[in-house]
Amino acid sequence: MDNDFLLREFQQIDTPTVTTAPPLRQRKKKPLWREYFEVVMISLGAAIFLRLFVVSAYRVDSSSMEDTLYEGDYIFVNKLAYSFGSPKEGDIVVFQSPLNPTKEYIKRIVALPGQTVEVVDKVIYVDNRLAEIYPHMKNSDPKILPMQLSFRDNFGPIQVPAGEYFVLGDNRDESQDSRFWGFLPEDKIRGKALFVYWSWVPDPKSPKWSFPYIHSVIQMGFYFIGNFPSKTRWERLFAAL
Repeated sequence: MDNDFLLREFQQIDTPTVTTAPPLRQRKKKPLWREYFEVVMISLGAAIFLRLFVVSAYRVDSSSMEDTLYEGDYIFVNKLAYSFGSPKEGDIVVFQSPLNPTKEYIKRIVALPGQTVEVVDKVIYVDNRLAEIYPHMKNSDPKILPMQLSFRDNFGPIQVPAGEYFVLGDNRDESQDSRFWGFLPEDKIRGKALFVYWSWVPDPKSPKWSFPYIHSVIQMGFYFIGNFPSKTRWERLFAAL
């Protein structure tokens, strides 16, 4: 009797208990349109973040920086370049116009705060020494104007105030810069120009925006496709500044 009880007890202990696991729930696959939508939104968010805080793209609309920058050049500007340091002599900077806050210009820093700058017959002196001569800098007009008529060719000497900079265009005779409107405050500087990422030869005959705008979009599309090879300055693509 006792042996039978022990046998039944061991049989109950040794018998494995099999439990059935609940079936795994399959993850619902996203629709293809939703995947594309998420990729587009993430890309758009990253682009907006970069545009606001890191880099900006600008189009050069004047000849004041030739032959360093040409009208129709598209450039990237580093907006964080001076977050942990100050601008240096020779930097090409984009800045808010001290005279018109709605406009932005691009020039080269020639003299730093505390330095003395002078222009004598088109020659630039900084602290009584010949200023750095940068590649592609030029004077396109051989005439020399006296100071009584213009500050273009003769200017100063004058000391740059603290917190401000003296900027010039590389096309010295065709530039409105610190010789005419004064020093550039540091808080007006928007960033440092990095490189040319695209360059397009300006064409006065190209289509213009007009109402209804759908016509302009179509015209510009056909114009771009037809003129893409000939109007692109291929040699300027990714030119460092």
